[in-house]
Amino acid sequence: MPNIKNKIKIVLAHKFSRVVFLSTSLFIIFFFAIPEFFSNGMIYDSSVPKEETAVKKNTSTIPPLDKVAYTQKLIELANNPPPPLPTTKIVKDPVTGEESTVTTPAPPQKLNLWPKESVFPKDGAILPFNRIIAYYGNLYSTKMGVLGQYAEEVMLGKLASEVKKWEIADPETPVIPALHYIATTAQIDPGQSGKYRLRMPGSEIDKVLKMAEKIDAIVFLDVQVGFSTLQEELPPLEKYLKMPNVHLGIDPEFSMKSGIRPGKIVGTYDAVDINFAANYLAGLVQEHNLPPKVLVVHRYTQKMMTNYQNIKPLPEVQIVIHMDGWGGAAKKKNTYREFVYKEPVQFAGFKVFYKHDILDPGTVLMTPEELLQLRPKPVYIQYQ
Repeated sequence: MPNIKNKIKIVLAHKFSRVVFLSTSLFIIFFFAIPEFFSNGMIYDSSVPKEETAVKKNTSTIPPLDKVAYTQKLIELANNPPPPLPTTKIVKDPVTGEESTVTTPAPPQKLNLWPKESVFPKDGAILPFNRIIAYYGNLYSTKMGVLGQYAEEVMLGKLASEVKKWEIADPETPVIPALHYIATTAQIDPGQSGKYRLRMPGSEIDKVLKMAEKIDAIVFLDVQVGFSTLQEELPPLEKYLKMPNVHLGIDPEFSMKSGIRPGKIVGTYDAVDINFAANYLAGLVQEHNLPPKVLVVHRYTQKMMTNYQNIKPLPEVQIVIHMDGWGGAAKKKNTYREFVYKEPVQFAGFKVFYKHDILDPGTVLMTPEELLQLRPKPVYIQYQ
């Protein structure tokens, strides 16, 4: 096979197209000013990875779901303010001078959007009893995230350090480390398939799985479909998605239904697309007797995800809407409030960009303690 490492052309890079934080003019300047994020080759386009990976049917004993504890944890994660209380004050009669206590009823409580009413999960669900801390990237690129930026042992050490920070910040919620690997990358050229996407070879996915074994981590395979569809891109990953420790991420930013190539505008998924992915995973869970899968959906603009109210969580799949925008803390919090809090689906996620969150002078990375003040508290944290 030709040397794909030197020729891969990955649109994602470090997600320069964050239109929620940059004006269109700045985006265009950035896009053309940093051409090294893209190369000219697109040579690996196999429909199915050639490497065979054994899939063992899950036969482990899973404790039954504690529905009371599950509900209580969702209420805790919602992080809603306490209900308003009635007020009392002492008033004096202007004529008699007598004092009396006057009680004013509490104002009506505002509607809490979280926790979102949903289904109870199948036994063995990761969420909400755990928090997932993930490192994101692609092994062929040092610019797409920390997963490919550092040597394996260095990267795993850094991830362990982040896990420790979260364990200290929230000792009541166990932390599960994760490697979030971009298995299908959007491209700026159509390539052999004509679909502006490139599938990673199975050998690279296998490398990530072996890395995860070393730290008892779970794995997410992320899909950027370009001009393709989830219906076409998920089946080639099925042999991995059958594994109990492998989950799925889908990125609307690179779903180009408009016919405009990736990188020019931000793409979109509708509830129909997200429901397809959820049902696809649910079928694998049922067929292979697996614990529930986690489905991460990236989002940082309104149009990236349409008809959110029609998304249907299933007992076999836990859906995380993941705030994927970058910038200073104030901008990130606003994006989270507008596109995660106000349009609840099931669970919330939040991304921290090691480089892009601190581009503006005086900005610093948000800490676990700060993120735990968000409403709702995120249960999936991704570092890029």
